[in-house]
Amino acid sequence: MSRTTRTRSNTASPSDSPNVYLSILIPLFNEEESLVELHAEITSVMKTVKRPYEILFIDDGSTDHSFKVLEDLHRIDRHVRAIRFRRNFGKSAALAVGFKEARGEFVVTMDADLQDDPREIPNLVAALQPDVDLVSGWKQKRHDPISKTIPSRFFNFVTAKMTGIPIHDFNCGLKAYRREVTKEVQIYGELHRYIPVLAHWAGYRVGEIVVQHHPRKYGHTKFGLSRFFTGFLDLLTVLFTTRYIRRPLHLFGVWGIVSFVVGVLIDGYLSIEWFLGRTALTNRPLFLVGFLFIIIGIQFISIGLLGEMITRQEPRDQTYSIRDTIG
Repeated sequence: MSRTTRTRSNTASPSDSPNVYLSILIPLFNEEESLVELHAEITSVMKTVKRPYEILFIDDGSTDHSFKVLEDLHRIDRHVRAIRFRRNFGKSAALAVGFKEARGEFVVTMDADLQDDPREIPNLVAALQPDVDLVSGWKQKRHDPISKTIPSRFFNFVTAKMTGIPIHDFNCGLKAYRREVTKEVQIYGELHRYIPVLAHWAGYRVGEIVVQHHPRKYGHTKFGLSRFFTGFLDLLTVLFTTRYIRRPLHLFGVWGIVSFVVGVLIDGYLSIEWFLGRTALTNRPLFLVGFLFIIIGIQFISIGLLGEMITRQEPRDQTYSIRDTIG
């Protein structure tokens, strides 16, 4: 039988307060070597902020001793909270659950591998004032191998052009949010890299600041080149779900009408030629091409109409199996 454990304290902690100023949300997977050092750096930074805060770790099904380290950290620091998944669901799942559980007025996300600098936390929060809802970090000087930096730059360039959002680093782990952004933006699959796009199309104001980036100190990266191929597929998903999710017929219908009209013009022209005795349709493959365009056009319009019917259904929330909870 599965069970859920919760570590409790007899004394109230800052994270127990409903008036938490800042939630520092950290998804992780097999990062046991970096957690103690990361916690020490965050604690040092937050002493200068002097506002109620919490550090919320989301253990994405680690197979090492990461959660044991988090339990030890919680015993010595009640600002620390942690949630562990039963298996690895991915970064988007970790962020989605973290956004729901975060108690802060503002939320800062960062990676657990020590490449994101905790000293940027006050800068990110300050950049939210007064008219920005989401601030994304820009690793202007990256300390990653060229196999990651070049594809990443190409990916960010294409994303910025296709979405119209002038951000240089969509996938930077360092981001700051107002609470309302984290509660409204829904992420799943691999859409975490497109959170600024989702927020922008929801009507929130998105900004960017340059942040420090450090070389990886422990372990190795959890992401390969394959993520860039899946990333572009996710980009198509984001563009569709943000622009056309409530009006799919506008997307499929436009191309359907174009295809249908092209087919009608082709077959109409050939029919006139046949009627005037200038050609025989039996030796004109273009006539079949025209029919193909007409059929494709009808199919596109039909898909758009089916999409309109599907959007009438209520969306279902994503659920993830949580193994343990601390705090």
